Amino acid sequence: MRYFIFILLISLRVTVPVYSQPEKQGKAPVQDIGWPRQITQDGSVLVLYQPQVSDWKDYTTLTGNVAFAITPKGGKEAHGVASFECNTLVDKQTHTAYMRDVKVSSIRFPGVEAADKENLDTLFRKMAPPGGEPIAIERLMAELKQNAEATKTVEVKNDPPPIFYSTAPAIMLMVEGEPVYVPISKTELQFVVNTNWDLFYDKSAKVYYLLAENTWLTSKELKGPWKYTKALPNDMSKLPDGENFDEVKKMIPPPASPGKIPEVFFSNVPAELILFKGAPVYTKIVNTELLYVANTENDVFVDNKTKTFFVLLSGRWFSADDLKGPWYYAGNSLPSDFARIPSNSPKAAILASVPGTVEAADAVMLAQVPTTAIVNKKEAAAKVKVVYDGKPEFKKIESTGLEYASNTQDKVIRSGELYYLCYQAVWFVSSSPDGPWETAESIPAEIYSIPASSPVYNVTYVTQTVVDEETVQSNAAAGFFGSFVIGVGVGVCLAYGTGWYYPPYMYYPPGMMYPVYRPYPCTYGAGFAYNPYTGGYAGGRRVYGPYGAAGTSAWYNPSTGRYGRSASVQGPYGGRTAARAYNPWTGGYAATSQGHNAYGQWGSSVATRGGEWAQTGHVTTARGTTAAYRTSTGQQGVIHSGQNGKVIKGNNGTFVGHDGNIYKKNEGGNWSQYDNGSWKDASRTSPSTRDQLDRSATSRQRGEMQTRNFQNNYRSMGAGRRGGGGGFRRGR
Repeated sequence: MRYFIFILLISLRVTVPVYSQPEKQGKAPVQDIGWPRQITQDGSVLVLYQPQVSDWKDYTTLTGNVAFAITPKGGKEAHGVASFECNTLVDKQTHTAYMRDVKVSSIRFPGVEAADKENLDTLFRKMAPPGGEPIAIERLMAELKQNAEATKTVEVKNDPPPIFYSTAPAIMLMVEGEPVYVPISKTELQFVVNTNWDLFYDKSAKVYYLLAENTWLTSKELKGPWKYTKALPNDMSKLPDGENFDEVKKMIPPPASPGKIPEVFFSNVPAELILFKGAPVYTKIVNTELLYVANTENDVFVDNKTKTFFVLLSGRWFSADDLKGPWYYAGNSLPSDFARIPSNSPKAAILASVPGTVEAADAVMLAQVPTTAIVNKKEAAAKVKVVYDGKPEFKKIESTGLEYASNTQDKVIRSGELYYLCYQAVWFVSSSPDGPWETAESIPAEIYSIPASSPVYNVTYVTQTVVDEETVQSNAAAGFFGSFVIGVGVGVCLAYGTGWYYPPYMYYPPGMMYPVYRPYPCTYGAGFAYNPYTGGYAGGRRVYGPYGAAGTSAWYNPSTGRYGRSASVQGPYGGRTAARAYNPWTGGYAATSQGHNAYGQWGSSVATRGGEWAQTGHVTTARGTTAAYRTSTGQQGVIHSGQNGKVIKGNNGTFVGHDGNIYKKNEGGNWSQYDNGSWKDASRTSPSTRDQLDRSATSRQRGEMQTRNFQNNYRSMGAGRRGGGGGFRRGR
């Protein structure tokens, strides 16, 4: 049986040609599979240890140091330190940063004879990759400090949605506003477009029929009561063929054994349903006064001190004295015990939504890392076309001098005499709302002052800069895809949706008896939850039906005048499923079995992946995976990862101290310093250097663990509720 899933993800950037031919169908992107990395060239060997990050300005310019070991052909091994700066290209789907345009500012060889330094310097610059090296976002973030002052927060609405609960089988039926009926040809039946379940209305009998998975229910009113039925109108057998009704027709006639009859909760606005499998089962969290409910997919807790209930919905905390409500926003008054939930707890994932925790800071930082792409201006502009329902109509954007097009699914903004289109995370400009469109080289500053109350607010998270005469670079942060940073200072967290309600657009084409219906994205009504391993929100529980939040799977084809419905896989950063899917924030769509992201549809006009710059071959055996790579400049490398996920080619415990020297840490936790061609005990190193080295080692270990967690989750993505891909659009 169908059910929808909503998902979000994250990643980073590479170098060599600015754009190139698209990857071959099905070719996996190059990912970080470990450090250190060995490069061979003409008999010489270079081993690069994991870079240590000093700064990642705007999450596009990376500076830092890298420790390395270099062995000339026929010579002795020497250790050195290179200070570098590079740009990054971000693939958030794979959580990978690709370093491009690498510039080495200085190279130091502590303890090496002066006569040898010049030759080693020259050899390093010859062998070191100028770009194309992938490194996991998690490794970079582990070394960066959260800068709360630089975090862009949103004035979201945190009013609680209608919240229902049930201890028996139940579903959440949502119809956004008044039902929008569409007639089914040659029958007395109509189907309701703006809902999350298969819902029909029999005009002659004035009765609703609802298909809840494999059970048919009927009622005279949307609010119920709903009753089980085996008697369907004869017109049900006349449903047309096609994706709109194929799944429904499998349930006609009704199955002999429908199973348990669900209770139906109804709402005409986005709502949430907390479903328990029987009476709530409470489990204590060690070293806290908190209990969590074990027999529900929701995140429900009880503070044993105050007997207060807490529930996490779309990244926001709500509290109540009773499960029946009333519920109140509790994000600013969460008990301190939430921050004490152990990292190995079954409920550890919610730590990313607890203000002040390391996990929350990571989620916020990850959200600010943009997905980046290099765009060929002419090729991209040639693919753009905006379709309006009738003539273009514009509405004023509050507190600005801007207007947005209200009768199209695309994000068109009028600024003075020009029109700006944000399409699939790329900006275009035209002197007419109908085009022709050109790829924009600059965006009016006023666009970035659009408030969250506007349905086009998410475009403020897309920036664009000129690379050269032929290309621009587009950067799209998580807000473009529907995840927003809320709160102040150390209390910031990542939430899904703005909390604002954007009414759907209705348009009656000439000669048609029913309207064009275009919904905007909803914050609630899908059970969104954050996945700390993928860095994104995911939703999709059976209680919300096969079509997601109310109305978001409805589509209208203006060229044919037909409505349709289809199961959706929704999420900001791309998909890993063969089903059609849709992200209402971006309008992104596709229909393919291959994974993709916001820039996927641009083809050769956009380069976003490491595979654009470095070709790799992977060989997997029972002992592990080996990847061999060759960049366009001729470097070759071999990286081997074993069954435990760690790189076997050497120990990754070599670091650069802030005193400029090279240190390594052994398995016993003791430090050695490289000097004059050998390693010596570093016990006399200054306390400040030791503290810095210990922090660096802890950060590297944490980054390694988080990288492994994400990559394990990425490989198995699609099965779980928390996390994954997504981002197709329903079929036409």
